Amino acid sequence: MLNIEIIPCLNDNYSYLLYDEDTNAVAIIDPSDFNPCDKIINKKYNKLDYILNTHHHLDHVGGNQKLKEKYKSKILGSEIDKDRIPGIDIILKEKQNFKIGNASFEVLFIPGHTKGHIAFYFNDEKIVFTGDTLFSLGCGRVFEGTYEQMFDSLNKLKSLPKNTKIYCGNEYTKKHLEFCLKYDLNNELLKKKVNWINSKIESNLPTVPISIEEEEKTNIFLRCNDPSIKNALNLNNASEQEIFSKLRDLKDSF
Repeated sequence: MLNIEIIPCLNDNYSYLLYDEDTNAVAIIDPSDFNPCDKIINKKYNKLDYILNTHHHLDHVGGNQKLKEKYKSKILGSEIDKDRIPGIDIILKEKQNFKIGNASFEVLFIPGHTKGHIAFYFNDEKIVFTGDTLFSLGCGRVFEGTYEQMFDSLNKLKSLPKNTKIYCGNEYTKKHLEFCLKYDLNNELLKKKVNWINSKIESNLPTVPISIEEEEKTNIFLRCNDPSIKNALNLNNASEQEIFSKLRDLKDSF
């Protein structure tokens, strides 16, 4: 059985500590900051076999080197980021499979936010770690890739089984909710989430994980074919790609 612990880091980042009960293997995903990650690792396991990075940005790799030095861990990342992820040991490619103990994940190449962004999909557990590509009710900014790449990457994640749980890289849900409500005016399911999200944030609790099925119904960036959203944007004849691009532009200045 794979246990997952959410570690809040920096202002709003999430790192994820994975523990395979069958083999005692331990891994961490996107260790933003050494101190909060090390505190929990040292207290619970005093070992760390692997460090997995979804992409090269500092707020996802900031704890790499110190954790590697202390625990003699192996760092895994995208082949495109092999020169940009500190201390990388193992290069990962699209559709490659890797195991954390007995828990196997598939590498999904999801560029857009960065050129080398990847996700980690654990099929048996039905969980996916999406970094800064797919968030609860939102998606990442496009820094190095293109809007087309980000749109395709979101569709790749959207095609995963409906019950797949999403663990994303940051706690941005409340701000994303405000944006979704502005342009998805008639979404009753979205409106029902308001109190739940506000309660979580006020209690300093994470709003993740969330399911692919729930995101399909409430995340505006996964609903670019919805007529009411097209109407709200005055783009009734636009393609899904064009709707996505418009929404991404609007969100950048929101």
